[in-house]
Amino acid sequence: MLFIISFAAAVISAMGLGGGGILILYLTAFTDTPVLKAQGINLAFFLPIAIIAIIVHLKNGLIDKKRLPMLIAGGVLGVFPGFFAANYISDSVLSKLFAIFLLILGVRELFRRRSN
Repeated sequence: MLFIISFAAAVISAMGLGGGGILILYLTAFTDTPVLKAQGINLAFFLPIAIIAIIVHLKNGLIDKKRLPMLIAGGVLGVFPGFFAANYISDSVLSKLFAIFLLILGVRELFRRRSN
């Protein structure tokens, strides 16, 4: 069963939904991990990978260096209100909000035009 879940997660991740979304879905649906804890686990995996990705993308010239400080500041500042809000929202509401977010993201990806 773990192989099938891992394979499905890899396929879905390759189609555009990040592995973090798959990890949170797995943890909450199959291991009964509370959503807030699952998001924390996801963040622990995401941070080192994100740092490596930024370094690689900077070396390949894929990041606009002028915007980088503003984006980092916005991300760091957004973490604090998000963290405190998540602590005051029940786990069931947080699960529903995450599901709505994934649904909106999925619909957007279905109808998004690709420029190649």
